[in-house]
Amino acid sequence: MKKKILIIDDSTPMRYLLEAVLGKEYSVVSAQDGLAAITWLLNGNKADLIITDLQMPNIDGWELLDYLSGSYLYQDTPVVVLSGFYPEKINDLSARYNNVREVIQKPFDPMQLLNKVDFILDRELSATTA
Repeated sequence: MKKKILIIDDSTPMRYLLEAVLGKEYSVVSAQDGLAAITWLLNGNKADLIITDLQMPNIDGWELLDYLSGSYLYQDTPVVVLSGFYPEKINDLSARYNNVREVIQKPFDPMQLLNKVDFILDRELSATTA
């Protein structure tokens, strides 16, 4: 069974790009903002990895990270943050949120993202089976 990735980004072209790149190896679900993502999770769904933007309407990436890290159900779900912010504004994300495994600056190389996702999910699988 394919691992499930939840993509959260308010940009439709970005969601399509990520779905195309990741959809060959993973089951991909997308949401247009943090509110839609939280609603999906609260409906009993689970993701093996979450990829989120930070700047979004309704519930933004910062609020989503606060929610995930404060939730017993999702605090260990690995997160990759894609951001157009300058690195100095986001370099402490991994320290602030222990489930943030990677911060990738936009624009990015989609194949590099796929490699990082593969690595994170392989590492998470190894940690749970060890």
